[in-house]
Order: sequence, then C-alpha cells, then structure tokens
Amino acid sequence: MEIEKIITEICIVGAGPAGVTTSITLSNMGIAHTIVDASEFPRDKICGDAIDLNVVRVLHAILPGFTENVLTDRNLFSPAAGLRFILPNGKHFDMAQKDERESNNLKPLFHIAKRVDFDELLVGKLNTAVADVRLGTRIDKIEKLDKNWKLYGTGKSGKIEIETKMLLGADGAHSVVLKNVGDVKIDRENYAGAVRQYWKGIEGIHSDKLIEFYFPKSLPLSYFWIFPLPNDQANVGYGMASSYIAKKNINVRKAFEELIKTDPLLVARFKNATPQETVKGYGLPLSGSNRKSFGDGWLLVGDAASIICPTTGEGIGSGMISGYIAAQFLQRAHKEGCYQEKMFSNYNREIHKRLRMDEKVFKLVNTIPAWAFATFLKAILLNKFLQTWIVKKEIKKWIKTAYTKPIQVNLN
Repeated sequence: MEIEKIITEICIVGAGPAGVTTSITLSNMGIAHTIVDASEFPRDKICGDAIDLNVVRVLHAILPGFTENVLTDRNLFSPAAGLRFILPNGKHFDMAQKDERESNNLKPLFHIAKRVDFDELLVGKLNTAVADVRLGTRIDKIEKLDKNWKLYGTGKSGKIEIETKMLLGADGAHSVVLKNVGDVKIDRENYAGAVRQYWKGIEGIHSDKLIEFYFPKSLPLSYFWIFPLPNDQANVGYGMASSYIAKKNINVRKAFEELIKTDPLLVARFKNATPQETVKGYGLPLSGSNRKSFGDGWLLVGDAASIICPTTGEGIGSGMISGYIAAQFLQRAHKEGCYQEKMFSNYNREIHKRLRMDEKVFKLVNTIPAWAFATFLKAILLNKFLQTWIVKKEIKKWIKTAYTKPIQVNLN
C-alpha cells in the first residue's frame, strides 16, 4: 500500500482541549497547519470534568458565542455556582456567589460536563478550511531531520508520513512528542495519582450544584470529590500526591472504594446510588516541575507540558490557556520564518505565570505533617476573613476577568 506523505509548516499532535485550542487560534490567524490524533471522536478521557473560568476565558477569545450557545445546554453541562470544601469533622465552607444568586445574575464558577462530550464539541469546531485534520491517526515514530521533523504513523487509510518545520506536543501525559524532545521521567514531587468513577443517584447534592472537595480523616494529604453532572449523575473521584502514595504504599483505587463503603460522611450519600462504570485511574503531571516546554522547532502544551493546577487537579483550563499562548508564539515564528529555540525563550514563563501561587501553596501543603493536615485545613477554610474576602470580592473579580478581559501574552 502506498504511503501518504504530507508536508506542513506546523504539526499539532493531539486533539484534546489544548491541541484544539492551538489549532483554532492558528486558524483564526489564517495559519495553515496539520493536527492529528490517535483517536476518533467521541472518545472518553479520564478527568474530573470540571470546566473552570479559564476555559470560559479562552472560549470567549477563540470561539465567540460558544459559552452563550453551547455551555448553556443543560443536557450536557451542569452549572456549578461554586465549591464546597468539607473538613474531616463534617464542617464545610461554601465558596459561592451568594449576592448574585438572589438577583438572578449568576454566572457559574464551573460547568461540569463529561469529557467525551466536551472534547467532541471542541473538535467539531476545528476549521478544516485552514487545518488539515487527521483523526484516527496514530504517530508511532518521530525523527529529527536537519531543520525539520518527520513523523511516521498509521491513519485510517494506511501508513502516513508527515514532514514539518514545527512540532507541537498536545498528546497528554504520555506524550510521544515529549519522548522525542524532553525528559519523560516522572517528577514524584509534582505528580498525583487519581481515580474516577461515574455514579447516579448520590444523596445530598447541593441545590446550586456546588462541586465538593472532601478531606477524609483516615487519609490526610488527599481529597475525595463529587462533581454534579446532568441527569442525576456525578463524576466521583479521589486524588493524592504521588510522593505520599509512594511513601505510605497506598493503593488509591482501594482507598477510594473503601471510603465509599465505610466513611461516615459518605456511606449514607452512596447507599442508594449506582456506579455507572468501573473505577478508572490516571496520573496528573502537576505544574511546579518547570519542565522545559520548548526548543528548536518544538513546543509542548497541556498535560504534555505538566501544567495541571497542583492545588485543584484541574487541567482543562490551564491546558487551553497554554494552547492559546502557544499560538501567539507560533504566529510570531511564522511571520519571521524562524522556529529556532530563541523564538520561544519566554514560553515557559507565560504558561506558568498564572499557576505560581498554586505551585507555592502545593509545596507548602506537602511540608505539613500528616497529623497536622486537618488542623491546617480548619485554620484556612474556616477563617471568617478569608471566607468574606473570597465570596464578596475575589469571585466577582474572577468572573469579570473570565467574561470581559482578553488574555495577555508577553512574547518578550
């Protein structure tokens, strides 16, 4: 069978939210490129499914009208007015929009949607007039030529070879691009293990669909989550820092299942609920390792660049922002006809600068002894000044930023 050969200036490997964001932004700039993904869509992606205000901000920038016309579909998206943090003793702090709720002017802090649905919607927005979209195309091998890259893979019609000046890795934590350009070693100090399982019929879901983080007494330095979905379903999961998992030799899957069966705050809520799938595990490359995400003729975005928010485990928003930022750097490189490393020297700074505070908090939390973790949480989450400051001021600022302020990218 004849090998299909493609020559392109820019090739994006991976069509998840980060890769699609890069592609749509490049298309809006009129820059032709190729985007490939091993999967056909729809396809499942193990995730917490929380779509935060970072996602809203990027969508406003690249797909005007998407948030108003798509995120409002209540068959797919469940709006969450805020978060509920539940301490080991059962006390909780709600980070929600109390004033706006009464005035019917509520803009959700989160939308919850299964990744199988959200990612398919995004892929459907790829501009095939500018982007050569190759779904169901797995890249098996990458070679560095003199000035270009050569990708070898298998598509729906057989073998395929892609030659490109610029290679962008958007293919997740186990990126084939990363394996060819950077250090693939897992940084246990900036990595987490997690599991996910969809459930139906959980008791006690808040009327405003608050997403819940519960910190179980039996397992410090970890959290259990319940994120409400449409149709009485919920994304339920459990996560823990990999360094603590290794230190205590914890089986995260077994710990998750045991919590549902025995934890006093969870047993009653799951008594009449029904799991919709088997438990699925995944790893989270967290922001904080400062993994180099650029070089001569290559960039990394999303999970491949290790930029999942370390305090929440949320990676869709940070991944999409990295894709948007990558496109700005690529636009300059395209105009100057130069894809050398010097064109991307400030890229790491730009994709990490919104995560620096979370990185510092994560490092601080991991210095706290396990026996003092509950006391630390209580001191922080039940602090009345902090609660008032967040609810009265910060939430309004976050929403205003997401819906009205453009994303600033400093290339220099």
